Amino acid sequence: MTIQSVSALLDAAGVTKNSLVLDVCTGAGYAAGLAAERGALATGVDFSAAQVELAREHYKHPTFQTADGTALPFPDESFNCVINSIGIPHFFDPDAAISEAFRVLRKGGSFAFSVYDIPERAVGYGAVYDAVQAYGSMDIGLPQGPNFFQFSDPAVSKKRLIAAGFESVHITSRQQTWHLVSPEDALEAVLQGSVRAAATLHGQGPEVLRSIRKAILESISSYKRGKTYDVPMPVVIASATKP
Repeated sequence: MTIQSVSALLDAAGVTKNSLVLDVCTGAGYAAGLAAERGALATGVDFSAAQVELAREHYKHPTFQTADGTALPFPDESFNCVINSIGIPHFFDPDAAISEAFRVLRKGGSFAFSVYDIPERAVGYGAVYDAVQAYGSMDIGLPQGPNFFQFSDPAVSKKRLIAAGFESVHITSRQQTWHLVSPEDALEAVLQGSVRAAATLHGQGPEVLRSIRKAILESISSYKRGKTYDVPMPVVIASATKP
């Protein structure tokens, strides 16, 4: 699904032919791969060695390596563009990741990141959060983590980018649609493909979890369009320039 907004993310960062691009939180390498298709010289990094191996299998032209986005293994001013697709909310210290992007950018270079919109608009997440709040508890003893949707607020993104030294901040949104064969696929994706959200669901009692499951399925079912369920999952894209 996230690949739907990658072209807009690359545009926001000004990625063109021969750009030196760093894709932080590259995952399976989608953004780095599309940057390479534009003729950019792309490098992708991810904390997960398994994801890096997957990216290498998918794409041959970018360079991929394991690295921490809050302590990048590159000299100052190494890249023209730094991008981050849906990675910023996962950092315990997102400001450190933003500062590292600033450090490795050349003067005049651009940083762009995307995050999911607030749950009211990113319905796939909203259905889960609404169901847990209605029938269960968000407090199941997990360690304190960052607010996953803090950067969905344009004012927060702008403030944090400026604090890191960036200027010319621009915020936009991009529509994405989660195409599901069945509403159960949404719940299974959260259970199998997330960390804190999955732990929150698994931390509920059996009866509570059944009520949560039923509420999620009912919410997703309202988005049936023909043979699929087309669930809105828009992203917010923030970009800025290093002076």
